[in-house]
Amino acid sequence: MTETRLRFPPSPTGYLHIGGARTALYNWLYTRKTGGKLILRIEDTDTERSTKDSIDGIIEGLNWLGIDWDEGPYFQTDFSDDHRQAAKRLLSEGKAYQCFCSKETLDKKREAALAAKQNVGYDGTCRDLADEEIAEKQNSGLPSVIRFKVPTRQGKLGYNDCVLGRIESSYDEIDDFVIVRSNGSPLYLLCNVVDDIRDRISHVIRGQDHMTNTIKQLLLYEALEAPLPVFAHMPLTLDTKKAKISKRSHGEIVAVQFYRDHGFIPWAFNNFLVLLGWSPGNDQEIFEKQELIETFTLERINKSSSIFNYRKNDPKFFTDPKAIAINEHYLRSMKVEALAPMVKAELIADGLWEDEYETTRQEWFFSTLELIRDRFHTLKDFTTLGRAYFSDEYAVEEKPLKKNVLKHPGLEQWLPELADKYESLAEFSLEETERVAREFAADKDIKPGVIINGMRTVVTGQLAGASMFDILVAIGQEKVVNRLRETPRFYK
Repeated sequence: MTETRLRFPPSPTGYLHIGGARTALYNWLYTRKTGGKLILRIEDTDTERSTKDSIDGIIEGLNWLGIDWDEGPYFQTDFSDDHRQAAKRLLSEGKAYQCFCSKETLDKKREAALAAKQNVGYDGTCRDLADEEIAEKQNSGLPSVIRFKVPTRQGKLGYNDCVLGRIESSYDEIDDFVIVRSNGSPLYLLCNVVDDIRDRISHVIRGQDHMTNTIKQLLLYEALEAPLPVFAHMPLTLDTKKAKISKRSHGEIVAVQFYRDHGFIPWAFNNFLVLLGWSPGNDQEIFEKQELIETFTLERINKSSSIFNYRKNDPKFFTDPKAIAINEHYLRSMKVEALAPMVKAELIADGLWEDEYETTRQEWFFSTLELIRDRFHTLKDFTTLGRAYFSDEYAVEEKPLKKNVLKHPGLEQWLPELADKYESLAEFSLEETERVAREFAADKDIKPGVIINGMRTVVTGQLAGASMFDILVAIGQEKVVNRLRETPRFYK
């Protein structure tokens, strides 16, 4: 194969979780680095569990992350004829056979083998049935599955994994496995190989939990006379208790949409994901998109499992602290022109957006984002911690209220008096607002910090933030005056 072709084949049985997103990201990075093609294939053969909502959620999650694909989405069920034809071919060539053993019979044999401490694999009862026996069983209406016939019991079968090195398994450890159910529907093992052959897949990047499938699939590639793709099996992502992360066990905190809805920047989350099982070979953790594409290699995928620092009950770091730290970096350092559309979306969702922020007040909007973002962790902070810049309806935190306002009863009168002085200013500038505040504190014989901290709490609702006088100018003369005059309400 001359063209690099990879696929991301999610099963639509739930949302896109971070393990699946990481797999998609690794495949995307490798195709973009090699100038190849990425195919999105929805493996929807589990018709009982596959849902349209899950399909929509997967595509939505990929779109949010910015992981685009070159072909698809293809749906595995649309190629059922290909899968059945492959099974018929294997039957006709003697590389597969019909098995009429009932589930009850197989269960009894398995129990007996366990009791005798013997191999519990399929014993090959139907492997060499004569044509007459097969016809007789078919005529009697016995249901059957199709099993792949492992060609030998001698020697070993193996492949070279880009991550784990040489992987081998003895032929005598591989049972004749089922490739078509009794209802005629082909199993994943066969469907996946047939689809990869049809789509000319050159590289398969997937989790180590698929390694047991890979050995069996090697036999199918060989039987179908198709070249093997290059395999790279990624380590699993575990929680802090060394359990595999899953939708069922961990809930929404492992869903990609959870991070979108909690204000993560898409590329920042990709940057976090790539480090869950891959290393550049040094201490670098922050990568711009093109830089990561150029740096990424399959050989640098870690052999050991990565840890997702699951912190569901921590209100500050509700997820992995590294994810928060990387998001902070991008939020605080990216060009404000690139940040602005993301903040706009948050403001729109919260009913705080004004069209003038893109027209007559765009300069104010950009400068305000520059002013307030240095203490923020996620995009949600612009509508919570930064709400006072965009609305007169904002929460005043209890801690600064007690410390900076209620502890100083004189502020009930002083801050409205200061409001009068601010209202009379012809120029509401940094220099003038600071001069007036400090002169006012001197006149009252109190420390400037009492006035400044009291203003911060009343005007923004927060304990900390940017320089108070930068804040006053950003919020504006009229709003500052009105808020200072409302100080008495906190003492009621």
